[in-house]
Amino acid sequence: MKHRISFLLLTGIFLLCAGCAAYGAVQEEPASLQFFSMDTVMTVNAYGPSGEDGVQAARDAVNRLDGLLSRTDPDSQISQLNAHAGDGTAVPVDPDTAELLSFAQSVSQLLPGDFDVTIAPVMDAWGFTTEARHVPSAEELSAALALVDGSQLEVDADNATARLLQSGMEVDLGAVAKGFAAGKAEEALREAGVERATIDLGGNVTVIGTRPDGNPWRVAVKDPQNTESYLCVLELEDVTLSTSGGYERYFEEDGVRYHHIIDPKTGYPADSGLQSVTVVTANHVLADALSTALFVAGEEEAIDFWRGREDIELVLCTDDNRVVVTEGLEEVFQLYDPDGGYTYEIARR
Repeated sequence: MKHRISFLLLTGIFLLCAGCAAYGAVQEEPASLQFFSMDTVMTVNAYGPSGEDGVQAARDAVNRLDGLLSRTDPDSQISQLNAHAGDGTAVPVDPDTAELLSFAQSVSQLLPGDFDVTIAPVMDAWGFTTEARHVPSAEELSAALALVDGSQLEVDADNATARLLQSGMEVDLGAVAKGFAAGKAEEALREAGVERATIDLGGNVTVIGTRPDGNPWRVAVKDPQNTESYLCVLELEDVTLSTSGGYERYFEEDGVRYHHIIDPKTGYPADSGLQSVTVVTANHVLADALSTALFVAGEEEAIDFWRGREDIELVLCTDDNRVVVTEGLEEVFQLYDPDGGYTYEIARR
């Protein structure tokens, strides 16, 4: 993965999201559209004469997927799949839904025990899908964990159907839906003729082409200890960046903080020695899935996984305040505040 370097003043566009921001000095005003979808605020900026058509098309693409994939919308295909769990019904789904479900299964196979989209009952037990957040009892958690088993999700991509084999199981695509939507949004922008754009889907930032001045986009990763500041800045073109961290959604009970990234093996918030994981790749949905899965996996497994692939780069922020950057990002990485208490090191193959 190669990116050009040009460290500029941090002015101009500033797209804030759950994990990152894209910004830089630009002269041309973009067509810009902000909207609410998939339970988060999203922003699309597009440059050039096709910009206005592009941002509208991108929004439509995202909203269409929200209607298919939302677990809280009783009319969505995922809600229908969950409603028929265990009754033998093969639920008809859109080809996009089938594709995403199949992809989620493939990630579960790549990182067994670290990623499972049937985690929904455990999320409910902790109250993360409502505002009634609490530490579940051992009995409640055990019952929920018994319903987490991705092998009990069957997807027939050829016939566009899916079914859950066990009653009470539920799918939650929160770890992949925004990444999938980012890919569809980019497709919509490019089909409209847009060649330069930024897509911020609440934790997933996609940069298309370069900035209007020809320089790479500057993308900042949030500081997990101070979300008003940043951990690092990356200079990127034509990639997606996704960040997951325990600072995004959490609650405190009896002086202990519990975050929403659940380890499917234990049913508890992942305790992997990481504060945040950032994945950079051209594959939108892979970035989204891996930022969650590798947060659960921990530093050693994440680096081993990276060493076995050529299509991803990582920024890992550890509990002991180290920032581990994989070598493909070495020349485009910069600590935001060198005196901010973090040290960084380069992981090499």
